[in-house]
Amino acid sequence: MPTTTTTEKRLEQAKEKPIHKSIKTIIERNLRHKKNGKMFNIVTATWNPISGCLYNCSYCWARKFALTRLSRVKRYSKGFLPSLNETEFKVKFSKGDIIFVSDMGDMFADSIPAEWIQQVLDHIRKFPEAYFLFMTKNPQRYLDLLQYIPDNAILGATIETTNDEIMKTDKVSTAPLPSQRYESMKNLKWDNKIISIEPVIDFDLNVFIKWVEDIKPFLVYVGYDNYRHRLREPPIEKTTALMDAISTNSIVIKKTLRSKNS
Repeated sequence: MPTTTTTEKRLEQAKEKPIHKSIKTIIERNLRHKKNGKMFNIVTATWNPISGCLYNCSYCWARKFALTRLSRVKRYSKGFLPSLNETEFKVKFSKGDIIFVSDMGDMFADSIPAEWIQQVLDHIRKFPEAYFLFMTKNPQRYLDLLQYIPDNAILGATIETTNDEIMKTDKVSTAPLPSQRYESMKNLKWDNKIISIEPVIDFDLNVFIKWVEDIKPFLVYVGYDNYRHRLREPPIEKTTALMDAISTNSIVIKKTLRSKNS
C-alpha cells in the first residue's frame, strides 16, 4: 500500500491536472483507500458489454481466464472471440462510479463492429454522473469515433515499450505497434487520458519520456508482468528513472516492480 507521503504527493499532483472536479475527488478518495493490486486502483467496478479479443497478446491474463475458469460461460463458449453481451445493457451505474469497461477484451480493436461500440457509448451517456474507463491497444479508433464519445469517458491506452522491434521479433502481440499507439494518443484531444505501461518491456528512456510528455495523460500506471511470461523487461533502475521523469506532469501509480534477480 502506498505510504501517506507518497499518496499525499499524488493528490497534490492531481489538483494541478486538467480533470473534472468530481472525478478528481473520486480519484483522490480511491488513491487514499485502495491498495495497488492487479486491477487499476481508481476503478470501482468492471463492466463487460463487449468481451473477447483477437490480438493474441502473449501475456494476456484475460484470454487465459476465459479459456479456463470461464470456459463454460456462454460468452466464452467459442473461446475468446469478440462478443456483444446484450444482458450487460441492463446494468445501471451510480454517481461517483469509475467503471472499467471491457476489461475482458479490447472494444476498440478493429475487429469490433462500430455498431457495438456505439451501443456501449449510448448506454454510458445515460449515466453522466459516473465515469467510464476505456483501455485499448488501438487508440486510433478513439480518433475515428471521437464525436460520439461522451464527456464522462476516460480514454486510455496500453503502451508497454518504445521498441517496435521487440514486439515484432518476440511476437508479443498482433495489436498496432507501440509507436502507432503513441501517435494516436498524442493526437487525441481529450483531457481525461490515461496510459498503462504494463507489462513494461525494455524501452528507450529518453524516447518514452518524450512520448508521455507529448500524450499528456493525467495518470500513468507502471508495472512489470504479473504472470512471469519471460518478457524482455528493463532493469528496475531504468523503470525508476522513467517514473521519476514523468511524475513531473502526470500522476504515476506504481504497480508490480522488481529487479531481475527478484
